[in-house]
Amino acid sequence: MSIFAKEIVDEEWGNYFALTDMGYGALIAVFIVLLLAACYISGRREGKGPKSGTRQLVFSAMAMALGMVTSMMKVIDMPMGGSVTFFSMFFICLIGYWYGLRGGLLAAAAYGVLQLVVDPYIISIPQMFTDYLFAFGALGLSGVFSKAKYGMIKGYILGVSGRYLFTFLSGMIFFGSNAANYHMAVPVYSLVYNGAYIVPEALFTLMIVALPPVNKGLAKVREMALGSR
Repeated sequence: MSIFAKEIVDEEWGNYFALTDMGYGALIAVFIVLLLAACYISGRREGKGPKSGTRQLVFSAMAMALGMVTSMMKVIDMPMGGSVTFFSMFFICLIGYWYGLRGGLLAAAAYGVLQLVVDPYIISIPQMFTDYLFAFGALGLSGVFSKAKYGMIKGYILGVSGRYLFTFLSGMIFFGSNAANYHMAVPVYSLVYNGAYIVPEALFTLMIVALPPVNKGLAKVREMALGSR
């Protein structure tokens, strides 16, 4: 990892890895490839032309930009990572809702790479994959319900549940040593800690999305994203 990351020794936080310039460059390249692949695969599967692919690229990039900006607007910032934000997970789930499972998963994984570029915390390769590519990538599971009734709400619940699962696994496997500080079993600690920031944001988002004017507006945005109006 010496080319892409360097080890930092910290007495308070323990040893972790910081990205090098080459590491940042590699992640940006991966982000671009994943985003383009999401658009290409979705467009090819649907049998649509270049204009559709361009529209998907634009709308996906817009959703990721909104997700990135809102992820920095933290209502609650947890001490060991994670935060309650202004709907950041929702904007990524939208991509799957618009473009289906394949496009959603790839775009969400690309967003995970983007989060890794902006705010990396790496203690090992498996932890990096679990916390960034897998956890954020799971938000793309919203695409399972892209054509279902109340698909946005169902997809959001599934996508957030997927992220919760991976953050729970990460907390249990890589950060379980912190459980002793709270006199908890490791699985309970990880479940409570990660639920403390994921669940409140999810519940608040679902309350807003369920409002009829918001639901109607989202339906119109979906039509524009798909080019059906």
